[in-house]
Amino acid sequence: MSDLTSTRIDLPARHVTVPGGLTRAGRGLALTAMIFAVAMTFIDQTIVAVAAPKIQTDLGLSSTGLQWAVNAYLLALAALFAFGGRLADTVGHRRMVVIGVVVFAAASALCGLTPSGPAAEGWLVAFRAVQGAGGALMYPAALAIVVGSYDVRTRGRALALFFGIAGGLTAVGPGFGGYLTAWTWRAIFWVNIPIALIALVLIAVARPENERRPAPMDYRGLVLIVSGVGLSVFGLQQSARWGWSSPSTWLCVALGLVLIAAFTRVELHADAPLINVRAFRDRVFLTDNAILTIAMTVFVPVFFFASEYAQISLDESPSQASLLLLYFFAGYVVAAQLGGRMLDRSGARRPVVIGCALACAGLALWGQRVTTLDVGQQVWCIVLAGAGMGLMLGQANTDALNHSPADAYGESTGLTQTVRNYGAALGLAVLGTILVTVLRSHLATSLTALGVPAGQAQREAASIAQQASSGGGGRHGSSIPAFVRTDFAAATQAVLYTMAGVMGFAGLVGLRGLARLSGTRRSRTGRRASPHNAELGEDSRASGA
Repeated sequence: MSDLTSTRIDLPARHVTVPGGLTRAGRGLALTAMIFAVAMTFIDQTIVAVAAPKIQTDLGLSSTGLQWAVNAYLLALAALFAFGGRLADTVGHRRMVVIGVVVFAAASALCGLTPSGPAAEGWLVAFRAVQGAGGALMYPAALAIVVGSYDVRTRGRALALFFGIAGGLTAVGPGFGGYLTAWTWRAIFWVNIPIALIALVLIAVARPENERRPAPMDYRGLVLIVSGVGLSVFGLQQSARWGWSSPSTWLCVALGLVLIAAFTRVELHADAPLINVRAFRDRVFLTDNAILTIAMTVFVPVFFFASEYAQISLDESPSQASLLLLYFFAGYVVAAQLGGRMLDRSGARRPVVIGCALACAGLALWGQRVTTLDVGQQVWCIVLAGAGMGLMLGQANTDALNHSPADAYGESTGLTQTVRNYGAALGLAVLGTILVTVLRSHLATSLTALGVPAGQAQREAASIAQQASSGGGGRHGSSIPAFVRTDFAAATQAVLYTMAGVMGFAGLVGLRGLARLSGTRRSRTGRRASPHNAELGEDSRASGA
């Protein structure tokens, strides 16, 4: 018997089964398949930012239409992630990944086929929203497959690789988009098609388990969460145009928050809730999601604003502007791997708090130097900011999932991704308002100094600020006055300083909320739905606070 046991221990790695019913080689293939599947969703969060001026010029889009070409995608993701997570658990993880990939690829093809003329704006915004819906169906299921394939002792490194590559693709999106735009802006959407095909082939080969837990769908909750998230973010998005004093702004925001509150109340009494809101009674889960919401108000917007800064203030082409974001990407990917190892060794508190502190410092130092218009002075600050985000972001997400029951990974992923993407959309709206407000003020001062009458200066400043904040209207080179470049840099500085403050606050939340939970190792429900959850109670070092 001892010889037989020894023989089993010495079997080649490819024959050793692991959580999820896969061999070690199989789980690596499944991880690769899921990375390819979600790659499209992360690239498309930022790839449109670089191509925005070209899209606006070629299609004749209004600045509002262009903003919604970006925000419709993020809004659909944020609003439908809970639905996608629930479907993943009830219909099956592998099945929902395949459906999501197909929907996303089809919508991408149609975005690339946007016709010129009056229908262009509605067409592009509509299919960007369908892209977001496809991503919301795909992503929770993909992440649930990865989580279910690794035990808790190795999950940190696996998800660090997953989030590191995925987050890095968010940074690569603008760069990749810059080179594709030099050919045609339509290629930024068509590039998703070969990626989707590769993902589908890898899924067919790896065949991860199609775990499912049939349950009725809570359509009442679905309507409430979609309406609440959509209305509140819409109000914030329009605040730059309507103004904060407008009743329309506050009506949208207030009504959205009321619907979200109603959703919470309905879910507490539902027999089969769309989201188990009682999960937030676990303070680790609550703290991690609060940190994710706060950090995501910075993570996605930083790519958009940095790209606009490079094209307007630094007078760079879209492809040149992408190089600025690669510095952020370099810091992010390396630190994400370090963060995963820290998580597996000692829990989430250290990488989360240190990461927030580094991101805060990097963004503040970047803001201090952004008005010099000298990229050389900014590079190390950008790398530092990226490293801070890489160190903390994936680890907070993994820690939240480690406090989830093994039979509801899709639902838990849907919940964490809902707050992440709500934070991203919220950040774009609020930071966009700050950018426009500060830029308008600086432009009015500059125009007045040039001899333009005060009233006219205010009107022209408002017009230029709105145009510049939505991509500069495709203008580059000598067509952008020098004072616009410097004023846009000053507005970007205000945004970066705000981002630094936000990340500092996220660090304080982690320090206070995670510090009191050191050593906690359990699922957020306390149930042992599978061996994964049993491990959560046995190994106090693998994750947690």
